Amino acid sequence: MIETFHIESLAHVSPAWPVIIAGLVAALISHNHVRKALALLAPILALLLWFNPTTTGTFGLIEFGGFTLETFRYDNLSRIWSLVFIIAAFINGLYGLHEKDRLADVMGLIYSGAGLGAVFAGDLLTLFFFWELTAISSVFLIWGSRNNASYKAGLRYLGIHILSGVLLLAGAVIRASETGSWAFDGSLSIDTIGGFLIFIAFGIKCAFPFLHNWLQDAYPKATITGAVVLSAFTTKLAVYALARGYAGTEILIYIGAVMTAFPVFFAVVENDLRKVLSYSLNNQLGFMVVGIGVGTELALNGAAAHAFVHIIYKALLFMSMGAVLHRVGTVKGSELGGLFKSMPATTFFCLIGAASISAFPLFSGFVAKALTLAAVAQEHHTLVWLVLVFASAGVLEHSGIKIPYFAFFAHDKGLRVREAPVNMLMAMGLAALLCVYLGIHYGVLYELVPYPEAALYYEPYTFDHIVGQMQLLLAAMFAFTVLVRFKLYPEEKRSVNVDFDWIYRRFLDGAARWAWQMIDRLNAAVGNVVSSVQSRMGGKAFEIFSPGGQLSRDIPSGVLAIWTSALLAVVLLIAYLAP
Repeated sequence: MIETFHIESLAHVSPAWPVIIAGLVAALISHNHVRKALALLAPILALLLWFNPTTTGTFGLIEFGGFTLETFRYDNLSRIWSLVFIIAAFINGLYGLHEKDRLADVMGLIYSGAGLGAVFAGDLLTLFFFWELTAISSVFLIWGSRNNASYKAGLRYLGIHILSGVLLLAGAVIRASETGSWAFDGSLSIDTIGGFLIFIAFGIKCAFPFLHNWLQDAYPKATITGAVVLSAFTTKLAVYALARGYAGTEILIYIGAVMTAFPVFFAVVENDLRKVLSYSLNNQLGFMVVGIGVGTELALNGAAAHAFVHIIYKALLFMSMGAVLHRVGTVKGSELGGLFKSMPATTFFCLIGAASISAFPLFSGFVAKALTLAAVAQEHHTLVWLVLVFASAGVLEHSGIKIPYFAFFAHDKGLRVREAPVNMLMAMGLAALLCVYLGIHYGVLYELVPYPEAALYYEPYTFDHIVGQMQLLLAAMFAFTVLVRFKLYPEEKRSVNVDFDWIYRRFLDGAARWAWQMIDRLNAAVGNVVSSVQSRMGGKAFEIFSPGGQLSRDIPSGVLAIWTSALLAVVLLIAYLAP
């Protein structure tokens, strides 16, 4: 029998709850201004709750079915991740103030809150709940574009993230049956079946090589605001999960090294600038994964610091491209150029984001990336260090130079548009301010990392480091200039670049079609059952769920069946676990 819920104490409430609750309340509010106020006030309340614990520990315990769910584990690792998630949620709310889309407001808040909840999760069951909630809520930010391409990309995105959740749950159940523990901590290992399944679940969400295409497929097709929100949470949640469960796992060093290198080549030839940023995101994740794989205190500090600053400067770059898309209607490099004349503020903020991601001195990327490179060098991973140096030059080329150059300066197309809306500029300005502030006052960042004692003894602004980094950056800039001057740089043109997803589309297409046919049949069966129940009740209580109801009209075919199946699986799991 399932026990009654019992909350241990209301003195320590997870900062995730006010954000999630705000999303649920927003679903009931038709007035746009009230929803926008919730989008700004919820992260502020979450921040107040973030300051509430005076010591590290586990709070917000919920007794359920004989298990103790840990909803608020507050320690040095969750502290830094949750803080930047709260900052990102506020910036996202500010950036989207001009939009009038209730669904985007609702799902943006629930998605942000789910990300926070997963970071604070102290056990694998709680993690699974929030893990799946991020997937279900975030897909609407892709479908929000309301076109056929975003619909298909959203289905692919949802499918692979549901798979990630299934693997996570399966791994957790297997591990619990073997060890009797649901703990989400450093005891996870890839040497066991359960631990390996959980590792793959994290790897899917982290966009490991060959598992990464959902990112470049979905993010460029999301709404203008949706892409900004997506860039902050999903993959960085996976990085956090790896840092929590698999720190020091050596294979992550080599996985991360590959992640830093291969996106460089795709980003160079890509024409869609939001897709370039998606490949760049993959590149940056690689640095964090390498740090987690090295596993020393300095390396883990580097991964955490890099995740913190990356969320901010990557959001800034996505916001600048979103502003361009909002005003021009495209972010194709072949169709842009000369926008600095009519969008000077957006150009300025984009350049700050470019300098940050390129790790120029006095910007946040410089002081964060230095920790990881130093840790890799200390552990004598020379080849990996060289790959990271190459990847650093590559990120300057495709995010530091290509994005602002082709959007704002190259081949003036005569586009004369208005500057971005004020709220967009305010959000970009806040992110830009943080990029500069953390680059100069890096001690603030170093105090937040998991091992602040190790970080506070590290000095990023040494003569050797500054000179070495500037040599690398200037060499990359010179190479780009020469290639463009002599017309050797790949031309920006309308094209579709083939990535590893070609394998999925080529060989798994038949299997996918069969799967969707089965899902459609399940959807029809569920609809028939609901209709039968409704007719027996003689009312309209379930009309919204019927085959012709509003929910069926608003949500793509098959999705209700996926959720129904997932809910059924959870119910069966609870029934199995209940004493």
